[in-house]
Amino acid sequence: MELLFVVLGGAILGLGARYLLPLRHTHGVLLIPAIGAGAAAIVWVALTWLGWAWDGGWIWVVSLVVAGLAAAASAYLIGPKRERADAELFERLSRPGTATPARAATVG
Repeated sequence: MELLFVVLGGAILGLGARYLLPLRHTHGVLLIPAIGAGAAAIVWVALTWLGWAWDGGWIWVVSLVVAGLAAAASAYLIGPKRERADAELFERLSRPGTATPARAATVG
């Protein structure tokens, strides 16, 4: 049951990161919250395997802080990279005569 709550907390932190950080138009609505939820689940399970008590406070703090940091870092990294990739694709598609073909067609 605690795993469900920590995953929900990671998703909420990811949702907050999605709407508080810039360039949110460059990725999907659920990408950053899903990264936050996944990070929280992975950290929680890893810490329980290491013997941390699930009813202790530090496992909650570490899991949620890592989830928030992972979501924020993902939002900061995905946004600019996606903008550059979109600009490069636009430039390539706006000049169809100058693009090199992916494969040379051979007739024979």
